[in-house]
Amino acid sequence: MNLDQLRKKRDLVNSIDWSMTPEKAVEMYLEWGTSWVRGNNFVASSSDESIYFVLYDWETPPRATLIRRTVEGAEELGQFDVPEELFTASWRENGTLAGGTVHPPNEALKNWLCKQIDGPPLDWSRMDN
Repeated sequence: MNLDQLRKKRDLVNSIDWSMTPEKAVEMYLEWGTSWVRGNNFVASSSDESIYFVLYDWETPPRATLIRRTVEGAEELGQFDVPEELFTASWRENGTLAGGTVHPPNEALKNWLCKQIDGPPLDWSRMDN
């Protein structure tokens, strides 16, 4: 799927969780709510899913990957070329973790992606990160 195809899938665009991170997804879907995820933010059933973007810092050219995560696993829905300066700034902002090369997009890249897919306006005051 490319950005034009994603833009036409309004249900999918509207279901993107812009505050989901790779770490949070692991906590919620693979470890079933251990640690800081407990509270109101947990997987309640095997039918729960999250749609979110990640960055793999080894990608060339730089891309954002749209993921569907369930308790059964993760599915890549599409990869989208993104501006190199936004890609690099995102993974650098997230930091380099031991063994960690999967990063969330930063605010600037989320805004760029949202504009590309005609997504709903992002209200950063209501997001976790």
